[in-house]
Amino acid sequence: MTVRTFLVGLGWSGQEIWLPRLLAHHGYDVVAAADPDPARRAEFTAATGRPAFADPGAFDTGQADLAVVAVPNHAHAPVARDLLLRGLATFVEKPVCLSVGEAELLADAERRGGAPLLAGSAFRHRADVGELARLVPALGRVRNVDLSWIRARGVPQAKGWFTNRSQAGGGVLFDLGWHLLDVLDAVVGPLTFDQIAAVTTDDHVNDAGWTAAWRHDPPAPSVTADVEDTVRAFLVAEGGLSVGLQASWASHGATHDVTTIRVEGTAGTATLRCTFGFSPHRVPRPGITHVRAGEVSDIRVPAQAVGAEYDRQLSTLSTLPSSRGRAIEGAHRIVMAIEAIYAAAATSLVPAGPAEFKAGER
Repeated sequence: MTVRTFLVGLGWSGQEIWLPRLLAHHGYDVVAAADPDPARRAEFTAATGRPAFADPGAFDTGQADLAVVAVPNHAHAPVARDLLLRGLATFVEKPVCLSVGEAELLADAERRGGAPLLAGSAFRHRADVGELARLVPALGRVRNVDLSWIRARGVPQAKGWFTNRSQAGGGVLFDLGWHLLDVLDAVVGPLTFDQIAAVTTDDHVNDAGWTAAWRHDPPAPSVTADVEDTVRAFLVAEGGLSVGLQASWASHGATHDVTTIRVEGTAGTATLRCTFGFSPHRVPRPGITHVRAGEVSDIRVPAQAVGAEYDRQLSTLSTLPSSRGRAIEGAHRIVMAIEAIYAAAATSLVPAGPAEFKAGER
């Protein structure tokens, strides 16, 4: 079956990630797009011969099987809610929502409209993350997980919507942190956080020298960014399992953008070191280090092209899974954890109350 697809959003994510992959995948037919920018709409129509609308509400959802929502963060939930209420299966880029309240509105729209919401967080589809997850049972009872994604210079769209709290919801925690929390779910499963300590800082976000030049973002208005560029958190789960989380858009002395996932159990540790995302400043040889009883094993992970996880996610989506509720439940858990981390950063230490984080799809 070919999935007739309506692409909503022709900005960086829509143009650089989703449109070329949808056009190249034999399982999809991009039937239309929507974007408020007339130049982007004209470019899309010239390239594809398909219509583009200024308002997604003008599109007849009966002409599509799936909508891919790749608009700025603040519009994710409102756009997705409208499409779901109109009965169209809707895939939403991360962050799926910016608050628990938005998650509840999306869950309600999914129930009322009858079509599934599908959630975007591609890195659980990476081959090396899958290999790490397969090692976890051999580690015994998991005691600690450390998650980090540290960029050398990688502030996205400095002084644009991405660094404006009212439009982005937050800074690096909503950007890189959402992915890390989703991978945590994929690797170790359900967690309920009892205590959270956290701090956020904004040392680099207003300095153009720390911008991610490789993103080729258009010039942005000269406004002051009001989001964090670094978050550090320590979370304690029910049963004593601890989670350390650090995400940074910029850091001193780094030459590569490095993602590290370390799982420590009663029978050993496994550490994945790689680079998530599209940055060209990548770890030269990603791999997993497995330590057990003092013996160190280096596990070579399957080589994959940059962005291959998005292709793999599209192949999964092409089956249009019909199980409603699963994706929004996962998004609800992630945004609960994010809200609790921000609250902890504001008050030093907060009983989580609890911030639930349970497994989604493994």
